[in-house]
Amino acid sequence: MFEALTDKFSGVFRKMSGRGRISEDNIRDAIGEVRTALLEADVHYEVVKTFCDDVVTKALGTEVIKSLRPGELMIKIVHDELVALMGPVDTRIYFVSPGPTIIMMAGLQGAGKTTTCGKLARYLVSQGKKPMMVACDLQRPAAIEQLTIVGQQVGAPTFRMEGEKNPVKVARKAVKWAKSNGHDVVIIDTAGRLHIDEEMMAQAEDIASAVNPHQIYLVCDAMTGQDAVNSAKEFNTRLELDGVILTKFDSDARGGAAISVKAVTGKPIKFIGVGEKFDALEEFHADRMAGRILGMGDVVSLVEKAQEAFDADEQAKMQEKMAKGQFTLDDFLVQMKQMKKMGPMKQILKMMPGMSENAAALDSLKGDELKGTEAIIHSMTKAERADPSILEASRRRRIARGSGTEPQDVSGLVKSFTQAANMMKQMAGMGMGDRMRFAKQMASGNMGGPGGMGKVKQRSKRLTKKQRDKKRKGKGKRKR
Repeated sequence: MFEALTDKFSGVFRKMSGRGRISEDNIRDAIGEVRTALLEADVHYEVVKTFCDDVVTKALGTEVIKSLRPGELMIKIVHDELVALMGPVDTRIYFVSPGPTIIMMAGLQGAGKTTTCGKLARYLVSQGKKPMMVACDLQRPAAIEQLTIVGQQVGAPTFRMEGEKNPVKVARKAVKWAKSNGHDVVIIDTAGRLHIDEEMMAQAEDIASAVNPHQIYLVCDAMTGQDAVNSAKEFNTRLELDGVILTKFDSDARGGAAISVKAVTGKPIKFIGVGEKFDALEEFHADRMAGRILGMGDVVSLVEKAQEAFDADEQAKMQEKMAKGQFTLDDFLVQMKQMKKMGPMKQILKMMPGMSENAAALDSLKGDELKGTEAIIHSMTKAERADPSILEASRRRRIARGSGTEPQDVSGLVKSFTQAANMMKQMAGMGMGDRMRFAKQMASGNMGGPGGMGKVKQRSKRLTKKQRDKKRKGKGKRKR
């Protein structure tokens, strides 16, 4: 997400950093490039104009100029203005008592509304709630069946009425059912269209009037840019939205919708969909998003992901093993698999400060960086995994053949493991912050972690022994 915009901003800041002092001329030059970058990112033109005017006004403040270097000044001001533009956002869902809390989902067809209902249900289940989804999309073929299957996958039942053609009746009966069956949240999936029309809007208004939802969320496809903003504006006029959920956010390289929605509609982005899986729904935080846009990373979200992925009891046992020097290659693999639970490696690395500058390298990651490591470790015997120091040349050749890699790949992994084991022994007893710094080293490839396994993939493409021998013979003939 935001790759193009981040690259443009980075270029602007680099130019500013090369200036000995800041002046009105170089501020206006820089803001011209910022304006172009935002327009290319499909940010609403009125939002761009206001944003750039505000940045120039702030940048020309004498006190701020004296306290910071030119590049730092622009980063700070642009960051603060982005936060103000996209926020403030309260991502909490306020639950009523007695329940149920009714959440109505609206949006155009194809935005991912039904899938997002499932993601929101799973999010609520993880918070200890007992949600129920309601199939009120009675027009799209198989919409009811899709929502039912989604509900089974996320652990939330779906209320459906076979043969009923009136979504208002379905919504009313669903709320009554939820009250009598102990469901504290009702999520209503409504019908959409390929574009806004009167029939769809009237139907959505009728459902809202019938059940008085406590929250109405509009589901928008982030990849549609200003179209998403325009549809949000239209829906808000008719329904009085409480927030927006942007889907397909991980595929949106521009980011125009995220930057424009709040400014144009006055309604905050509450959640963003960052993947296809049902756990890929994140609360939207303007300050964190501004950091991502400017290539500053998002360490807070990264730590939260780590806390979710790493089981506290297992980590305590692992730390005890580290302290005693009993850390094995099996443990090493378990640690990397837990990192994988945090999400795609490319996505995780982009949350780290400074990593956006290596965007091209990160984009080359295919998501299977652990496979080489797993193949090598699984090709070892139990004794070898417990004590890699016994891996002499013949054993390494056998392991390489079994894993489809080269002997030097095995040697590299063993070396990386030894370094990691030594560091882990030193770090045993330290907190999550230290473990996150270690995870960053592993991920970047400095300690043979998932990032480093990209090298295994490259080395495995080298010539086979037979091909090397043939090449050497060819050189010898030419010399003679």
